[in-house]
Amino acid sequence: MTMFRKEKAHWRELDPALAPKLSNARLQLHHAAQFVACMGISYLPKAEDDSHTNMEWINGTLAGHLVGPRPFRLAVRPHPLALVVIVGDVDLASFALGGRTIADGAGWIRAQAGSLGLDPARYSLAKHYTIPTHPVDRGVPFDTSDARAFEQLALWYNNANLAFAGMANDGGSPVRCWPHHFDIATLLTIAPGKTVGVGLEPGDVYYDEPYWYVNSYPAPAKPPTARLEGGGSWHTHEWTGAVLPGSRLSAGDQRAQVERFLNSAIEASS
Repeated sequence: MTMFRKEKAHWRELDPALAPKLSNARLQLHHAAQFVACMGISYLPKAEDDSHTNMEWINGTLAGHLVGPRPFRLAVRPHPLALVVIVGDVDLASFALGGRTIADGAGWIRAQAGSLGLDPARYSLAKHYTIPTHPVDRGVPFDTSDARAFEQLALWYNNANLAFAGMANDGGSPVRCWPHHFDIATLLTIAPGKTVGVGLEPGDVYYDEPYWYVNSYPAPAKPPTARLEGGGSWHTHEWTGAVLPGSRLSAGDQRAQVERFLNSAIEASS
């Protein structure tokens, strides 16, 4: 049992050249995050907005909600890839996923849940949504040999949480990672019935790399034409929003570049 280190959050330099090379690690992490989402599905009341499944970035982990008579959180650590049980500020137990299967992880979780006062039989990996497939679905063990890819993903989530925290403190929704699309985001209410979503998607069918995005609800009637800062562009295929793919980041002050993009995109979307 170890204590979590209380580290001051700070921006960490990303490698733009690696951004398009994270797909395998990202898909494995997405599947590993379902262990956490399924704690909410298994033990918490269903929330109308599915927020019982979401996670927050805490000390280098994507951590779920408190559960159990002795409250604890299940979390997934991207680097090195592992499941973690958190009680208060204590890293109570961890389970490295490299070389282990989804069944192995579920068995470990049930044992931990039982030791902390929950009925282990209630823990289920059944979900009401689907995610992209990966060989780990078929019982293939997690492969964490590309350690740098998992490390980069951890940096992406760390930086996104840091970038969005100020918006959340200024009236936006809490910064949360959603297990369905695996984005981490906050929601800004601009006016009654009008919102702007600000997030980071670690990669999907539209961009096979992490990308920052800003979109609005309701969606604009016409494709936007406003100029975006920081290398951003408008995405209009199947959904409309401003995007900044990770491979467009520059060396140097990346945080300032991302902030220029987000600020210009929010203004154009408001």
